[in-house]
Amino acid sequence: MMRSISLAVAFALGTAAIANGIFMLVAPENWYFAVPGVTTTGPFNQHFLRGIGLIFLFIGAAFLLGVAKPDLRIFLWAAPSLWLAGHALFHFWEVAVGICSASVIPRDFPAVTLPAILGLSITMWAIAERRSTGSSAV
Repeated sequence: MMRSISLAVAFALGTAAIANGIFMLVAPENWYFAVPGVTTTGPFNQHFLRGIGLIFLFIGAAFLLGVAKPDLRIFLWAAPSLWLAGHALFHFWEVAVGICSASVIPRDFPAVTLPAILGLSITMWAIAERRSTGSSAV
């Protein structure tokens, strides 16, 4: 049961990240104005948004490859999950130092914090599964 759920979550995270990355690459200005709160973080910067769009493509590809390649799953899920967690922690830091108000935390939760929690959760599941099977692969 947990295997099916974890693989479905990884598939959903991968698909969503790729869709977001494509949106950022193809229409960065539309993305900038469409995502709630982004306009309050600074002026539109096409180069920066497209660079982050590439990161989201890599994140999505890693989650999807992890679904297909169990022997590499821990690495393929841990790397994007750590980036997502760092990004989420950065949002909390902005609130802690007064850059943003606390109202951004619930607004950003579905797109920023939740993916990090889900990614870390499925990575922990992959680690536990690897230990239970006794495999020494990464």
